[in-house]
Amino acid sequence: MWPSRRRKATVTCIACGTSVERDQAREYDKHGDRWDRDGKEFEYLCKPCDRDLCHHPRGELEELLVEIGTGDRTQAEFLSWYVALVEERYGPLEET
Repeated sequence: MWPSRRRKATVTCIACGTSVERDQAREYDKHGDRWDRDGKEFEYLCKPCDRDLCHHPRGELEELLVEIGTGDRTQAEFLSWYVALVEERYGPLEET
């Protein structure tokens, strides 16, 4: 049996945890390539959280975060690993 057209799919915003209708959410792909859809499961952001994000290109940021194991470390461990890896790859961090 086909699903009812009146019932809309809901998704959960990964930023604030709010449940919203799918058509009121924005797709988020942690690899930064939401156009390549083969074999992917997307996460979602509600429109207010999506508007709060910076939409500039992320370059290698997401790969770096996955490599560091973001979410598997304490904040202090994460920051230490992040700074060390960024300095190793791109040189010393400088304040401007």
